[in-house]
Amino acid sequence: MLIAKAAVMTGVNTPFEIREYELVPPSQGMAKLKLIASGVCGTDIHIHRGKIPVKTPTIIGHEFIGKVLELSDDDGKQYGITPGDNVIVYIACPCGECPLCAAGDDANCVRMGLTNSRDPSMPPHFYGGYGEYNYSPMKNLIKIPGELDPVTACIFSCAGPTVLHAFRLAGRANCRIEKSGTAVVQGLGPVGFFAVMYLSSLEIKNIIAVTGSCNVKREELALMLGATEVYSLDRDGMDTITRSVMQASEGLGADLVFEASGNPKAFGQGLGLLRNRGVYLFPGQYSDSGTAEIMPQLITFKALQIIGSSQYSVIDIKDYLKFLCANPDKHMHIRSLATEYRVTDINRAFDDAKSGKNIKTLLTP
Repeated sequence: MLIAKAAVMTGVNTPFEIREYELVPPSQGMAKLKLIASGVCGTDIHIHRGKIPVKTPTIIGHEFIGKVLELSDDDGKQYGITPGDNVIVYIACPCGECPLCAAGDDANCVRMGLTNSRDPSMPPHFYGGYGEYNYSPMKNLIKIPGELDPVTACIFSCAGPTVLHAFRLAGRANCRIEKSGTAVVQGLGPVGFFAVMYLSSLEIKNIIAVTGSCNVKREELALMLGATEVYSLDRDGMDTITRSVMQASEGLGADLVFEASGNPKAFGQGLGLLRNRGVYLFPGQYSDSGTAEIMPQLITFKALQIIGSSQYSVIDIKDYLKFLCANPDKHMHIRSLATEYRVTDINRAFDDAKSGKNIKTLLTP
């Protein structure tokens, strides 16, 4: 009998337990994958802190990249995947029938299911991202092009599609983001870093990144990835940041603010930085982290366009992989963002991620 390890969440703010489970053959429609890399997302930290409720015991994690080991011949032919391929696991299972799915917006399905929500005591056990193996439906696997390093692809495997989906929704609202002259990115975690990099690829003239606490390493990386200026609220203060935005935009204000900090206070700050008819993309508030004081009249008087975005779709993952293939010069910088741990070191990995020690925390073999 072959066994492997997984990190199991048994309760809120409780240390993960390392448990062993039997490796079984995948059923029809499923594939057995071996871990290459699996990211610790900010959402996972929210889950562990109880800000997003889940039923325990469970194997959380939704950024799993693995090598395909086993699948049926029929499944391989149907989905164009063979043993040895590297794939990203997409954990969302939209219903395909609700009004949003019917309108082509399955990222916001009202009856969304998840591949990683089952009890790990039930075979095949390895449903989530925090395991040495994973079993997922074939329809939830996206093949990684052979020219991409799969560990590099893992670093933004959630953040990248999250950013791209927010921009996709802006496009559906007829917001011409690519015409922006001045953009502000609030927060320099993975979502913020990818937003900076994507805006740079659109050749936005002024990309101003704002972080809460001063962190020289993050500021240097933001400049390497395309930011034109980087400010810290602790060091520089909001007045300095506002003056910089106004100067860059010739007194108008930012065309776009992208919220990626997760701090509710960012909302009011972002509203104040926008020009009339400015666009506020808002994917960063992915848990109940408290309330925000705002001046709602700014929304009225500036006629602002505020667009929330939560999930993403398979098409966003495919676009993310295309982006990586089109920007090989960025790969070295992207790879430098990661700090790697074994699955059995999950509690140390989580402590380091929670403390802000790492930019991107990965579980690898």
